[in-house]
Amino acid sequence: MEKIIQITSGRGPAECSWVVAQVLKNFLEEANDNKIKTTLLQRETGIENGTVETATILLESNDLNEFVNSWIGTIQWIGQSQFRKFHKRKNWFIGIFEVDKATTTKITEKDIQYQTMRSSGAGGQHVNKVSSAIRATHVPTGISVVAMDSRSQHQNKKLATERLLQKFKDETVKQFKAEFQSQWMNQLQVQRGNPIRVFQGFDFKKQKQVKNYKQERQRLKREDYSTENNS
Repeated sequence: MEKIIQITSGRGPAECSWVVAQVLKNFLEEANDNKIKTTLLQRETGIENGTVETATILLESNDLNEFVNSWIGTIQWIGQSQFRKFHKRKNWFIGIFEVDKATTTKITEKDIQYQTMRSSGAGGQHVNKVSSAIRATHVPTGISVVAMDSRSQHQNKKLATERLLQKFKDETVKQFKAEFQSQWMNQLQVQRGNPIRVFQGFDFKKQKQVKNYKQERQRLKREDYSTENNS
């Protein structure tokens, strides 16, 4: 199983970028303790030393759901700004999101299907009668191109392969652009309140355990049921 996680300060100030750096360190240590393989895909440093604006991590393990769910959401740090000594604010928030993993498929020769077809258009009787045009299709994705520039079937096959590779590359770039846009939106969606984890102080000590909303809902249901029976 693979998952991609983004830790971001959103549009938060330098203090939030410092929190991202501390959370990234804790996140990687906890992943290592849980035998989860991590690969840092991207890290954008902040304007202050020791700060990180955003970081993207690839996680690999047999089962990632419990670990990832324990981190996804808003992270709160309670502490005094180290960049603005007299700043009154004591609560700082960052966000952790799961990023959709773009499909990255490499083209191999065995995945390309070639189909001969008659050329159309200008070119005389020879072009119309001989099946010299080539359609190349990447079977796993369905991406398809046609080459009919030459009277040589071999040359058209070569051209079709080149065009297919270029079209595949263009589609991959589109996917990466869409994923980048998704990450940027994540940076704008950091919400305060209801933090999944809370840390405090410059030693970044965890203040409270991960919330278990399922247990909380069950507790409320039991209270509602008891109230109804006693009324």
